[in-house]
Amino acid sequence: MNKRDYYEVLGVSKSATQDEIKKAYRKLSKQFHPDINKEAGAEEKFKELSEAYEILSDEQKRSAYDQFGHAGPNQGFGGGSADGFGFEDIFSSFFGGGGGSRRRDPNAPRKGNDLQYSMTIEFGEAVFGKEKEIEVSKEENCETCAGSGAKPGTQPEKCSHCNGHGQVNVTQDTPFGRVQTKRACNHCQGTGKLIKDKCATCHGKGTVHKRKKIKVTIPAGVDDGQQLRVSGQGEPGVNGGPAGDLYIVFRVKADPRFERDGDDVYYELPLTYAQAALGDEIEVPTVQGKVKLKIPAGTQSQANFRLKGKGIKNVHGYGVGDQHVIVKVITPKKLTEKQKQLLREFAEISGDIPEEQGSSLFDKIKKTLKGE
Repeated sequence: MNKRDYYEVLGVSKSATQDEIKKAYRKLSKQFHPDINKEAGAEEKFKELSEAYEILSDEQKRSAYDQFGHAGPNQGFGGGSADGFGFEDIFSSFFGGGGGSRRRDPNAPRKGNDLQYSMTIEFGEAVFGKEKEIEVSKEENCETCAGSGAKPGTQPEKCSHCNGHGQVNVTQDTPFGRVQTKRACNHCQGTGKLIKDKCATCHGKGTVHKRKKIKVTIPAGVDDGQQLRVSGQGEPGVNGGPAGDLYIVFRVKADPRFERDGDDVYYELPLTYAQAALGDEIEVPTVQGKVKLKIPAGTQSQANFRLKGKGIKNVHGYGVGDQHVIVKVITPKKLTEKQKQLLREFAEISGDIPEEQGSSLFDKIKKTLKGE
């Protein structure tokens, strides 16, 4: 099945900036993340997005992709670097070879795979931070064989077919002539080692699947969709390489009182008509506790009162946001007869007598007889 264009996957143009690519990925990854979207095909869509972002967010890989399409980044175009793409790799892409002398040593130490974990936290935990313990399902080095895959007391042996290199030379007749390429050794699957007596615990794999508890410090000020890298808590490394990292993506629950915008917080303050017209001093909640707020006389609905420094601490340490108190004047739905009469008197003084809606026919007849 042909892969879709990476720019099309992220919904950006080929001239998109790195910031635009990042924003597009963040938006779509939230929509299709398998922890959130349980619909059929969401997981495959998320993998497609992640693959596209991995290529387009890396300038070198993006350049290779722009020039050579999907084959570019996958073949490691590097302009002569240690992992670059040589002329012999052109033949390997046509004839299934594994590349020439520039191919990465299969026995070299390699970093383990990174892992991702989605953590749902309360609004207050995001604001102030907290230490929590999570449980992650991951591969761990087998304790029985110390990760070798061999039965205790034995060691893996060097593969005699590839002499421990993990690759074998293959000669092929092609339209370009006879070409020699390298391929992964079929006997050792490219590891360069053979295990005759396998470990009974991991069955020669060297790793076992476990659920591991990890303590995580949620940084104060973290926002929904942001992620935290926990170094060395990913999959174990290969051939003595370092372990991968664990990336924790935060999902912050909404708060019924506050709405967050970056480091600023918005709070809707309900006021009665009397409070808005005459003014008042009231107590309002903030994420940092209650504060007194003076409401000046004649305050209108949607008025914005800014409480400086009463927002959320920036997760990177760049100060503290503000809280915005947005006024909402509440019109009473039910009035006593005395309240109605007072409002009529107020309207009469103001010279703006309303045509009351909802009055009974009897009330309207009485007003007509009184000449009102």
